[in-house]
Amino acid sequence: MEIDEIKLKASHCLVCLKKSCQSGCPLQNDTMEAIKLVKEERYKEAYELFCETTVLQSICGRICPHEKQCQGKCIRRIKSEPVQIGSIEAFLGDLAIENNWQIPKNNEIKNKKVAVIGSGPSSLTCAAFLAREGYSVTIYEKYHELGGLLNHGIPEFRLPKEILKKAIHKILDLGIDVIKGVELGKDYSIEQLQENYDAIYLGIGANVSTKMNIEGEELAGVYGGNELLENNTHPDYKNKCVAVIGGGNVAMDTARTIKKLGAKKVSVIYRRAEEQMPAERKEIEDAKKEGIEFLFQNNIVKIIGNNKVEKIECIKTELKKKEGDDRLSPVNVEGSNYILDMDYVVMAVGSKPEEKLLEKLNIKLNKWGQIEIDENNMTSMNGVFAGGDIVGAKSTVAWAAKSGRDASYSIIKYLNHK
Repeated sequence: MEIDEIKLKASHCLVCLKKSCQSGCPLQNDTMEAIKLVKEERYKEAYELFCETTVLQSICGRICPHEKQCQGKCIRRIKSEPVQIGSIEAFLGDLAIENNWQIPKNNEIKNKKVAVIGSGPSSLTCAAFLAREGYSVTIYEKYHELGGLLNHGIPEFRLPKEILKKAIHKILDLGIDVIKGVELGKDYSIEQLQENYDAIYLGIGANVSTKMNIEGEELAGVYGGNELLENNTHPDYKNKCVAVIGGGNVAMDTARTIKKLGAKKVSVIYRRAEEQMPAERKEIEDAKKEGIEFLFQNNIVKIIGNNKVEKIECIKTELKKKEGDDRLSPVNVEGSNYILDMDYVVMAVGSKPEEKLLEKLNIKLNKWGQIEIDENNMTSMNGVFAGGDIVGAKSTVAWAAKSGRDASYSIIKYLNHK
């Protein structure tokens, strides 16, 4: 994006006394002060101000649901369009990469070592905030590319791989070591790491697609959205009809990817109203422009076929308030069932941790099957911390990053008293 265009976007900011945009950001980025610096063409200072709270500027600036976070709190939105904070943040992150601006670092070396498991947004953030304070950090990653869901779960059209790679390299330039191609519970254990590290951070994510437990879900042709995106192994969609169940960003990413791969028809089925969809508004609008059909206030109740998917049975829903709850919840409309011809069904209704791995860790889980942590982000195992999706953090990149950053503060406090 050109500097003149960014300056124009920055000029839209009213420089409010009350920093509403900051309150809407999970990371509490001081966006208003950064925009003031952009107006004054002090771009490096603006970037370094963002660095106080985040190391994922090029990433969050592109893929965060800004209209529900920072831009959703912008005062400008009341009478016009909000300030395009995401574009400004991404611009500063990209400018830092282009000009090799370093993430500010404390040069004091601490004689403590931390292992970070996984390399998604929570792990990268935790590792960066530890390394910048002088701690020795090593990231362990089961794949041969870093990024976690950023690399394996978000399509190229939303987050260019080259930008991601450069943003990660900037984090690694803080002096972080990396060991790739090794998997927790298979190639090493937490107990083995404890022999060599003073603290451990678990940021292994929760990328197993949740099932709906409806009839026919075991048929060939039923996939999990997370797995399709992560493994990038798709069937042949040419001239096929595909139903994507869900309303989050995984549903949008999956539906758009499948459409780009040649599907004749892609239908997103969501049991609530459009305004209740958790996906980013821009992704929904882009999906519509690409010809994807949306069936709001509809739900799938059965998958029909002889060994493989042939049809699906759906039902219409209406939104009602349940007793003792002010929220509108979807309720099936009796007798509104109907049948659609379908070749594939993709479940994108949520995700959960990998159960077999968690069983090997001997760490206490909560009632939702996630790793339980205390107020200091520590698990039931002393010196072992966790964050991100594996502990149930809200499922956006910024919330995952916040979880990792919070854990880094707790780890530093722990190491200082060890």
